Amino acid sequence: MVKKITVNTLKQYKERGEKFSVLTAYDCSTAKYIDQAGVDVVLIGDSLAMVALGYETTNAIGVDEMKIFTGAVARGVSHAMVVTDMPFLSYHTSIEDAVRNCGLMIRTGANGVKIEGGGDYIVSVVERLSQVGIPVMSHLGFTPQFLNVLGGYKIQGKTQEATDKILAEAKRLEEAGAFSLVLEMVPEDSAKYISENLSIPTISCGAGRYCDAQVLVSDDVFGKFSEFKPKFARKYGDMHSFIYECACRYNEDVKSGRFPSDEEVF
Repeated sequence: MVKKITVNTLKQYKERGEKFSVLTAYDCSTAKYIDQAGVDVVLIGDSLAMVALGYETTNAIGVDEMKIFTGAVARGVSHAMVVTDMPFLSYHTSIEDAVRNCGLMIRTGANGVKIEGGGDYIVSVVERLSQVGIPVMSHLGFTPQFLNVLGGYKIQGKTQEATDKILAEAKRLEEAGAFSLVLEMVPEDSAKYISENLSIPTISCGAGRYCDAQVLVSDDVFGKFSEFKPKFARKYGDMHSFIYECACRYNEDVKSGRFPSDEEVF
């Protein structure tokens, strides 16, 4: 029987100084392959709003859509921890709404949820979710759901003062019960300092080499999403060209009569 990755597993990785991997998935078959590859955490990122559904920002996706994708991914995973990105306004209006919406994702198959930001209200949400048995992955630095407030895709924590502010928020989230922390678009030295001063694992999303884990969007890794590539993403494949070439060959074979062949008919 395959041993399931849990919050305790990730904590042990941190204590032993072992790195772990996080990758997004949005459908059952992709999640299955990622899981078989040994990736530790599969994240149903709200990035799917842009790479899978064609929206301009991640803020466009809602709870009902995330629930569908969460179920699809969860059904493909047996080893990795499954975490769902909670969409914009799904946990902001009240603690009761946050518990209800996050609880839906757990019932659908997620093992935890990810929520962005800090401050008194978010800390209280993390605390309440932890109290009712919902593991929370927090997210600081650049927080995409706050894009309009931040004024664009800007690096966070560029000064000691800004870094200390992120660390203070991180410690509050840690005390409230967060089991891990994503740091996005934070300078490497700042992320290193923050990581060294937390007992929960940190996950780098463009925050350098010294966090306890790395997370990327699978469509960037596979070379499927071609509209743009973040500076911190590494392309390991070229699915864009592969899918295009296969579709071209199929189209040509159908129109020339080469498909189907004698072996492909009843």
